[in-house]
Formats: sequence, structure tokens, C-alpha cells
Amino acid sequence: MHRFSWIATLGLIVLNWGPADPATAADSPPNIVFILADDLGYGDVQCLNPGRGQIPTPHMDRLATQGMVFTEAHSTSAVCTPSRYALLTGRYNWRTRLQQGVLGGFSPPLIAADRLTLPGLLRKHGYRTACLGKWHLGMTMPGQPGVRMGDGIEDLPLEKLDWSREIADGPTTRGFDEYFGISASLDMSPFALIEQNRFPQIPSTLKTWVRTGPASADFEAVDVLPALVGRSVGFLEDRARDRTPFLLYLPLTSPHTPVVVSPQWRGQSGLGDYADFVVQTDALVGEVMQALDRLGLEKNTLLVMSSDNGFAPYVEVSTRHEPSGDRRGFKADVWDGGHHVPLIVRWPAQIHPGTRCDQLVGLNDWLATCADLVGATLPGNAGEDSVSLRPLFTDSTRPVRDHLVHHSINGKFAIREGDWKLLLCPGSGGWASPKDDEAVRQGLPLVQLYNLRDDLGEQHNRQAEQPERVRRMVDRLRQIVADGRSTPGPRQANDVEIDLWKRKTLPGVTAERLAVFETTP
Repeated sequence: MHRFSWIATLGLIVLNWGPADPATAADSPPNIVFILADDLGYGDVQCLNPGRGQIPTPHMDRLATQGMVFTEAHSTSAVCTPSRYALLTGRYNWRTRLQQGVLGGFSPPLIAADRLTLPGLLRKHGYRTACLGKWHLGMTMPGQPGVRMGDGIEDLPLEKLDWSREIADGPTTRGFDEYFGISASLDMSPFALIEQNRFPQIPSTLKTWVRTGPASADFEAVDVLPALVGRSVGFLEDRARDRTPFLLYLPLTSPHTPVVVSPQWRGQSGLGDYADFVVQTDALVGEVMQALDRLGLEKNTLLVMSSDNGFAPYVEVSTRHEPSGDRRGFKADVWDGGHHVPLIVRWPAQIHPGTRCDQLVGLNDWLATCADLVGATLPGNAGEDSVSLRPLFTDSTRPVRDHLVHHSINGKFAIREGDWKLLLCPGSGGWASPKDDEAVRQGLPLVQLYNLRDDLGEQHNRQAEQPERVRRMVDRLRQIVADGRSTPGPRQANDVEIDLWKRKTLPGVTAERLAVFETTP
């Protein structure tokens, strides 16, 4: 394993953090805490972006000195709902009905009731499971008779729902014993907290955070983050008392918009409101770390810190700070900046402090990882796109996967194979310029091929000089789609028919023009 060259510069001394006896650790599957930030860029974590990252993140930096940093970790999508689906199911998001975009706060559930989830797996093995935070995977809201809610972002009138009734198909029906949080992003209504399957305070008014919609009278966006972390610390205290193994999934609402910084963190960064919000997010990570240490849970707790996608380009940030680091693009894009995410993992029982892993991994790999940790074998219809990361915890030199599929907000595909990355679109696939329609008008090639070993910024398209590689990678992607899985096992069905090229979003581009990139089956 490789030591971080920059650890000495952090000025941090970590004492008594060596790994425990591996045999003892193997006999005791770890507790798991998974903190998922919302729109935190890889480059927002200072130790991951030395020289370019200007926001102080001492707690995440300390976590890196105590565990392992994955430098090539990716969400499966460049936006939040789909990447959360893949994290909790181990299945690519684009195998579902959601072929582009995200769900809204009133949308029906995306995870099927009979699908094995990460918390469902762990609950079968005696774990107490809690989701405390942003869900954004849909649930069946209690609509009035005749009211139908779709996948779009809607701000329904108050009278369209019977707020006193139970919510169906929420987190407690998808593997979690406990749930406390909000249905979608902090800028999407309903602006109300949900506990288990009810609104503790019924929405009775309208409020605005970016969007205007139904809200509980006492709900304030600035209060949500502290409430989530307070609940999380309480959950950890309960588990320390009853000694039950646990999964705490803590999907934060920050630093996603609205940027609502608590008073004690305003001005702390010296770089503006967004940077202050990142500083607050970092401090909350520190609170969880402190609680684990105080309660004596740290040694056999696998603590994971990551983000659902890249930095959101519509947020104002200091020009001195580069939130995507050395990658091109941002949230929504299929360029790496859209889905290259921080991933820091601490497990003192097995992971040596201050180590790094440069292997390609995805957030979709956590279901298989957790199955490996508890000694479970996944059934053939679960975790179809998930591989275990556990071998990397002790030997980061051997890859566990040779490819990964990426997806943009507009449903544009890319596939990574080793150092090579192929994008099935002429532009960003998302919000950055040139967008795909702009790229078509500019006459840019319809696919992009980059060798990331010498072109990490995806600047030099090599598709014209490597036509055979392009066709082979397209064929592999087509096979992954057709098989319903990308791991060994029985062939599975996708939920819908999948158009690799999203032809409707490329006006004027004919099937004949695209066929040159494909081998005839």
C-alpha cells in the first residue's frame, strides 16, 4: 500500500491507531456508519486537492490520516437520486424507469419492494439499521382520492394530500428500522420532517427555499443539519448501550442548496457562504467521529465518508477554489467532475492509517462489500453491478473491477475500462458547455474517447485514431445492458428498454451516423 506523501504536512499525529488482530476482526463484522454528503465535490476536501482546494476541512483530513482514501471512486450518476439508488441496491440506476433527471419530493418509490437493499441485507444479519437524513428515492405520499404524483419535481397544493395519514413505501419498508429526515433535497417540498412513516408536524403553510411548496409551520432549513447529527449521535449512544451491531446511513442535506449556514459557522472559511457550508459539513463529520471515539465504538466501526455526485456549478464559490480538482466538469456531467467523488474509509480493525487506494471503484460496490463483511452470498437477483471492496482494505494493489459505467443527468452513458473512458455523447451530457446540442451544432464527434492516464482533464478526444477500441467498448456496454448485470451470475431483466444513445436528445443525428460506432450483432 502507498502512504500519502502529504500526510506529514497536515501536522497531525495519530496515536494508538494500528489495526487490531485480523483474526479477531474477522470474527466480528463491523458496525457501519456511512456519511453521504450532498453535492460535495472531490476537490472540496482539502487533503484531496492540495494547492487547489482552499476550504479548510480538518475533520475529513483527519479521517484520511486514520484510514484509507480512494482516489478513483465514482458515483454511478452525476446527480443524486440515481446514485443513491445504486448505493443502496448495488444495481446501476439506469436499469430502472428513471432514465434521466431526479425524483421530486412527492415522487413514488424507485426501489422495488422486493429488491434486496444494503440495510435489508444487514438487518437479516442482526444489524439495527437507521437512515437519518435526505432520502430522495421516492415514497408513496398520502394523496387525496384521484391525486396522482409523478417522477418530476412538483410543489403540490396543500389540499392535494391527506397529511394525517401514513406514508407508504418509505425507508422503513426498504430495510431500515428507523427513519428521520426529509423526502428529497432541502430545496424541494414538502418542507417537513418525516419520522418513520408520518409527518410529526403536519404541513399547514407555504414556505420557500429556492422553490415554494407545502411546509410545516416550525420547519426551517437551517435547523435540519444539526437535527440530523443530533439524532445520529443519539442513535450511536443507544447502540453503545445495547451493543447491537448497527448500520447508520447518514445522508446529509449539505452542501446542496439552499446554502443555509448555521450562525456559528458563518464567515468561518473567509471564502463565502458555500465554503462556510462545507466547513459546517466537515464539522458535523467531526461530531460523528468524536461520538464514535467517546463511546468506544471506533475500533470496530467501518466509517465511510463520500458524496452522491460532484460539485453543483450553480453555487457561488471563490474563484481561488477548484471544487472538481483536476477533473473536467461538475454535477450533472458525464465528464469525471460530475461523478468523481471523495471516498474515505476508516476501520482500525483492518485498515492501516494514512493509506490510499488508486483502484477504480463505485458507490454501487457497497452492497457486495457489506455482504462480504457479514459472510453472505448475494442472490442472483441482487447487487447485479456490485463487487466487494473488502480485498482493497488490506491490499490496495490488486484491482477488484476492470470497468465502470457512468451516467449523466440527461441519461448519457460513459464506460471506463482501465485508463480508457468512452463517452456516448458529443458534449458534457449535462450542464457544462458545450452541452450535447451545442456540440452537435459545432460539428464535434458524436463520441469522446480519452486516455485518463495522460489526459485526466478529458481534453484530447482520441476516438478518430482508435475506432476499433470505440466499437469494442460500445459493444461491451451494450452487453452489460442486455445482460441486466455486469457481474457474474444469472441474466436479469432491466425494468425498461434502454436506449444507449438517447437519440431523442440528439436532434438531427440519425441511426446511420451512430451505427459506425457499433459492431453489427
